[in-house]
Amino acid sequence: MTVRAVALAEGLVVSAQGYGAMSVAPVYGPVDPAEALTTLHHSIDIGVTFLDTANVYGNGASEKAVGEVLRTRRGEVQLATKFGLVGNIAAGQRGIDGRPENVAGYLEASLGRLGVDSVDLYYLHRVDPNVPIEETVGAMAELVTAGKVRHLGLSEATGAELRRAHAVHPIAAIQSEWSVWSRDVERSVVPVAAELGVGFVPYSPVGRGFLTGTYDPTAIGESDLRRRFPRFDAEALGGNAKVLEVIEAVARESDATAAQVALAWLYAKGREFSLPVVPIPGTRFAGRVTENAEAVALELSADRIARLDELAAITVGARSADPTWVSSGRE
Repeated sequence: MTVRAVALAEGLVVSAQGYGAMSVAPVYGPVDPAEALTTLHHSIDIGVTFLDTANVYGNGASEKAVGEVLRTRRGEVQLATKFGLVGNIAAGQRGIDGRPENVAGYLEASLGRLGVDSVDLYYLHRVDPNVPIEETVGAMAELVTAGKVRHLGLSEATGAELRRAHAVHPIAAIQSEWSVWSRDVERSVVPVAAELGVGFVPYSPVGRGFLTGTYDPTAIGESDLRRRFPRFDAEALGGNAKVLEVIEAVARESDATAAQVALAWLYAKGREFSLPVVPIPGTRFAGRVTENAEAVALELSADRIARLDELAAITVGARSADPTWVSSGRE
């Protein structure tokens, strides 16, 4: 099977309607480095053309793992990484650094771990509240001029922030959480992206595993990042089980898996908004990569999409414990 590739924005070719990233950092459980590399190679083997990572994932471990694969397969993929988050994210010690004088240094460190001399897409991981976004993006644009970055991206920016950034330098992609139970970006971010021709890269499109029906609260470790999300609180899980019931019912009717239904819904939303959408489910397992990629071919009927559209309204808990950490808290 080959995952279709299309232009996301500004000529950036990625695996639109396919699989984009995998988790090779232990934020959702332990990671076997050998298995992570196998998963990365398998992804490319089946036609995935977009690898999305960040300097903060595993404190650089994710970039190093991707770099191992890039030694022999750089020409087969579009490569994205991010900067701007600082501290030990897994331990809840986080900050944001978008100071323009530090942008080039973050990129050089990422290039070293990745073992490449340039990246195709460079994201600002979070907008620094203490630095005008125009200044950060201006410094990022200098990296494009220097030939070290092809395209610029933002993560969890508001619609207004995206518009301001785009006025400084074209933004190729915006990455934010978007799924059947996280739809706040449709109020402002998605319409602005569609207007400006900016592609959308939804992260956590299967709800950090919950929407796949495979989440087991008794099996996660103390360091699992999901313990910090309100939707995974014990009192929220019962209510959110109703969300999963609908997804699984649609999956049975569609002869598909729950994960495929969640991804197919996003592709349908992309068509609705005339917006290139590239979900990045993020799995450690090769079999899951194949499952996710097969969602490309799944087209949901209008009535099934309508049933899924109702799920955000019955979801229990916010998508972030800190509303200002994501775009919805600043819109």
